[in-house]
Amino acid sequence: MHENDREAEGPRSVLPHGERRAFANGPDGTRLFYRHTDATPGPLHAVLSDGILCDGFIWKYLWGQLAGLMPVTHWHYPGHGRSARPADDDRVDIPSLAQDLHAVARATGDAPRVLFGHSMGVQVSLEGYNLEREKVRGLVLFCGSFGKVTQSFRGVPILDVLLPKLTEIANKSPDLVRALWSRIPPDMAMKMARKAGDVDAEKIRDEDMLPYLQHMTHVDFPLFLRMLRGAGDHTAEDYLAEIDVPVLVVAGERDTFTPASLSEHMAAKMPKAKLVVVPQGSHAAPIEQPELVFEHVRAFLGDLGVT
Repeated sequence: MHENDREAEGPRSVLPHGERRAFANGPDGTRLFYRHTDATPGPLHAVLSDGILCDGFIWKYLWGQLAGLMPVTHWHYPGHGRSARPADDDRVDIPSLAQDLHAVARATGDAPRVLFGHSMGVQVSLEGYNLEREKVRGLVLFCGSFGKVTQSFRGVPILDVLLPKLTEIANKSPDLVRALWSRIPPDMAMKMARKAGDVDAEKIRDEDMLPYLQHMTHVDFPLFLRMLRGAGDHTAEDYLAEIDVPVLVVAGERDTFTPASLSEHMAAKMPKAKLVVVPQGSHAAPIEQPELVFEHVRAFLGDLGVT
């Protein structure tokens, strides 16, 4: 048994906010890591879904803030963080991840839920609503898109052009690609992100961002490409107008990964959506301006009866 498995084996592991760590089984048998707290009981549970390559860095502040209001669950995608590699390597598209989300939610009580998503987690949350509409009472969507993200990265379809070539290289030389990918220095990546304007250089804290830059290189690169292809193929646009629950859409004014215009378009399509644009905010807006973000989240949850 892996050391992480021992640590996360079940509710014996109790951490701050009454947090416990355990595993749920996905529909294909993949062991999915989650952390959960019900230190503050309530009828609605928050379920947090990450962006691709992430294992929770974006929820650093919201986790504790939400734990003071309601039960909260955060989980890791297959092949990410402490979750196992997918039992089926092809089962990492958005609909499959949405099924995994609900498998985790059932493992923590199967309560009515508010789905929180960041980046690719926005697509997972939207598809999660579409999959089990009767279970979802609201959506909180950060810095993401309704779909086809490979067509809109940095506002242009550059990933649609590059992805087939990257996939070909990864298939031909997987060991070489994995070796190169795993050696990206996090400190260098952080400096490049600041210089490129991919984060708010004035408000971002290195200690908040570095965990992501360290973790991303631990995800298998070919798996990342398959997930990215799945996110690029998926779109929720056809059913945005059918989403009949309150939705909070939070965009970063200067998000270079998923431009704020995508959030504006998405919010306009959903009948009960409210759009908040974080001034100067980047793709990492929830950890750049956590108090401002939580102010809007708290007001939204208050309207759902969470106090």
